[in-house]
Amino acid sequence: MTMVSTAPPFPTTRTAAAPAAAVPTTRDIRLDFFRGLAMFIILFAHTPGNFVTSWIPARWGFSDATEMFVFCSGMASAIAFGATFDRVGMVLGTARVGYRIWQVYWAHVGLFFATAALLVYLTDLPFTDRNYWGQLNLWMLFVEHSEGLWANPDILFSFMTLQWVPNLFDILPMYMVILAMMPAMFALARVHLGLVALASITLWLLAQRQLTETLGLPYLNFIAEPWVGEDDWQRRWFLNPFGWQLIFFTGFAFMRGWLPKPPVNVMLVTVAALIVLANMPFSNIGIREFGFEWARDWREEHSQLISKTDFGILRYVQFLALAYLAWVIAGDGGDRIRAGAGWIGRNIWAPLLAMILKVGQQSLAAFVVSIFVARFNGFAMDMLGRDPLSVIAVNGFGCACLIATAYFVSFFKGQPWRVKSR
Repeated sequence: MTMVSTAPPFPTTRTAAAPAAAVPTTRDIRLDFFRGLAMFIILFAHTPGNFVTSWIPARWGFSDATEMFVFCSGMASAIAFGATFDRVGMVLGTARVGYRIWQVYWAHVGLFFATAALLVYLTDLPFTDRNYWGQLNLWMLFVEHSEGLWANPDILFSFMTLQWVPNLFDILPMYMVILAMMPAMFALARVHLGLVALASITLWLLAQRQLTETLGLPYLNFIAEPWVGEDDWQRRWFLNPFGWQLIFFTGFAFMRGWLPKPPVNVMLVTVAALIVLANMPFSNIGIREFGFEWARDWREEHSQLISKTDFGILRYVQFLALAYLAWVIAGDGGDRIRAGAGWIGRNIWAPLLAMILKVGQQSLAAFVVSIFVARFNGFAMDMLGRDPLSVIAVNGFGCACLIATAYFVSFFKGQPWRVKSR
């Protein structure tokens, strides 16, 4: 969550793509820190009946951890793939993006089957009285087609080709589609950065359902359940990649140097703070805790502006303001993040920061595990109860799983078997 401005998302004057020497080639501590925090928030948010969810950042404004994840993923992609395109060109750069999409695809497939198997097992336990797979709307697998998934090749084919995107399993397909846009954005950037801005903004506009219906334009989003509904009323992907690419490529553009760092001054800090504060009355906290019923009515009447599916414009504005404040608070190069040891104590903060950064560095693995563990944690709370001590213990278990996963993956990525003995 770094280097964000409330200025227009892309420059409009003619300019060449930033040279490779000007592009960061190492990860920023702020990038890993905020992406690590996003992974923990996603874990809490996807745990059913978790009272911690009532107080996560999403409850204070329009944007949530999804924006953090996608924006930081754009920045990380600029580091990971940008140097490849600069060094070896479009063909091999595109090949590397394709390889990453391949990895994310199988992570998505594995996550679904592992989670479905877990939920079936939990539902069939003799001491449970809840249908856990029903919570994810998997009826077509276990009721409508009682012979099961493997006896229904049409359903299996729909899932494997991303025509069927089940509830909860939407962020990785969205991420794959956005990654697939990256080579085209690089190609446009070699002609003129203004073309990148034009392409991104045009895709975003065509992903706004109410706008396209009003203007009679085609609505860009994929169908999520091809056998439900008809024509424009079929259920679409919950996270529309054509809308969400805007925040991804904003982060990408900042890290590539296509957008300059915003200045740190009193005026911008004040404007960003006012935007964040102005959103609070319209937030879940404002309605739930302060009884702003007028805000509830406003949200219903202006749902497109805050749409999570199509990435409404107010989500974008609020996130940029919040991200700018976080960037200022973090300090140059994340100095104030490191300085947390002076406030909390080095013996506590140093290992805590190291764990957060490690989770941020291994965000794909951490995300996959978080979705799986979140469903198990919901079951654990059903069994143990939702008193504060039980909820804290279960959430602590989930956090430990993410941290262990990050270190485990990092260990094997380091290929310790290749270290030569002296």
